[in-house]
Amino acid sequence: MAKTKKKIVLSSKQRNKLLAFISHGSKSVRLTRRAQIILALDTSAERLPLHDEQIASTYQVSRQTIQVVKDAFLRTPSLESFLQRKKRATPPVAPKVTGDVEAHIIALCCSSPPEGYSRWTVRLLADKCVELGIIDSISPMTINRTLKKTSLSRT
Repeated sequence: MAKTKKKIVLSSKQRNKLLAFISHGSKSVRLTRRAQIILALDTSAERLPLHDEQIASTYQVSRQTIQVVKDAFLRTPSLESFLQRKKRATPPVAPKVTGDVEAHIIALCCSSPPEGYSRWTVRLLADKCVELGIIDSISPMTINRTLKKTSLSRT
């Protein structure tokens, strides 16, 4: 079964928006490249689109990238959404130290140090947090970063 080629036909308003997007302001290179690729693929007003090889060599991208950009453009409902980065729903790794854990660390830091110590160290605080079951595991550097946000820094 042959794959049908869909052509990109831009209105003059869309074309002007893309040209303005490329020429004004500072944007990420990725978004600018996407706009340039779509302009190169435009077939409106009897324009002949460039071949994928020409676009790839001109903008230093792969042919796969050109296909991905073209498919993304055809799938997006508006030009504005195409020219924006998609916001990530969740961070790559959930933060280990939540507000509750942070409060326990600060309270522990403000309490009297263990027997035989003159003050709390970040290593002692990390060990005590695990011992008390506040958190299952935590590094001294995480304790240090948490306390740096307050005026209780141990360094």
